[in-house]
Amino acid sequence: MELLSTPHSIEINNITCDSFRISWAMEDSDLERVTHYFIDLNKKENKNSNKFKHRDVPTKLVAKAVPLPMTVRGHWFLSPRTEYSVAVQTAVKQSDGEYLVSGWSETVEFCTGDYAKEHLAQLQEKAEQIAGRMLRFSVFYRNHHKEYFQHARTHCGNMLQPYLKDNSGSHGSPTSGMLHGVFFSCNTEFNTGQPPQDSPYGRWRFQIPAQRLFNPSTNLYFADFYCMYTAYHYAILVLAPKGSLGDRFCRDRLPLLDIACNKFLTCSVEDGELVFRHAQDVILEIIYTEPVDLSLGTLGEISGHQLMSLSTADAKKDPSCKTCNISVGR
Repeated sequence: MELLSTPHSIEINNITCDSFRISWAMEDSDLERVTHYFIDLNKKENKNSNKFKHRDVPTKLVAKAVPLPMTVRGHWFLSPRTEYSVAVQTAVKQSDGEYLVSGWSETVEFCTGDYAKEHLAQLQEKAEQIAGRMLRFSVFYRNHHKEYFQHARTHCGNMLQPYLKDNSGSHGSPTSGMLHGVFFSCNTEFNTGQPPQDSPYGRWRFQIPAQRLFNPSTNLYFADFYCMYTAYHYAILVLAPKGSLGDRFCRDRLPLLDIACNKFLTCSVEDGELVFRHAQDVILEIIYTEPVDLSLGTLGEISGHQLMSLSTADAKKDPSCKTCNISVGR
C-alpha cells in the first residue's frame, strides 16, 4: 500500500483552559484513505522540575478521522495556564487490524487559557455550599510587618499601593499575575465579633472602616475558591470601585455578585445605616483594586502569635480536594 504523507503546517486555535482546536495539512490523495489520527500531547517540563523524577508517559490520543479542524476536549484533564507540545500522525486501519502510519509531524507548542466565567461560576457554587451563616463585621484589616507600613508612609505618600497578585489559589484563576490590588481580611472571631489577634503576615495591623472600601459605589466579584491540604477553605473576592481600572478588568473575567445578597460578603442598608456581614465558614481574602490612604484607618500592634502555617503567599491548591475542585483542570 502506498505510504502516507507526513502531516505538516499544524495550526492550534480556539484555546480554552481545557480544550483546543487543531488542524493540519496533508496530501489530497490521503484525505479519503486516512481512517485515524494519532495525537501526541505532552506537558512541557518545568525548568525547575526535579531532573531525577520519572517523566510523565506521553499521552497519545487515537481518534477516528473527522473533517479538520477537530476539537480536542475531555480526552485529557488539560490544566489551565499550562504549556503543552503536540504532534500528529495519520493512519489507515488495515483489514488485519494493524495500522499503516505516516511520519510524525513537526511539534507545535501552545499554552492553555485561564478559567472562563462559567468555570468560576462552578467554583462559586461549590464555595456557596460551605460558606455557612453570615456574621456582622465593621472593619477590613491588613496585617504586615512594621517596615511595610513605614515604607508606605515615607515613600508612597501615606498610601498602600496595589501590587500584582501572586499565583496562590487555583492555577486557572484569571487574577493570578494579572490583577493589581491590596489584600485585606474581614473574618472575625465567633465569640468576640472582632478580628483575631493572631496573624500569619506580621504583628502590625491596619484597620479601616468597612464602608471606606465597600459601599453601593463598589462592585464585588467572585475570583477563586481553594484550600492548601488543610480543612480550611479560602474564597478570594475583589472589591473594585465602579468604573475603575480594576472594575474594567474584572467585568469581562469574573462573576459579579450582588453586594446586598450573596453568600460571602454583603453590604446592605438597615435602619438607614450600612450593615456588613461575612461568611463564617470560609476564610475570605479581599482584593481592593485601588490605593488605600492610611489616614482613613488606624495602625497598631496585635498581641497574638504570627501563625506562618496559615500564610497563603504563593500557596498551591490541593488538586485532590473534592470540595473546591472542578473537573476542567486544576
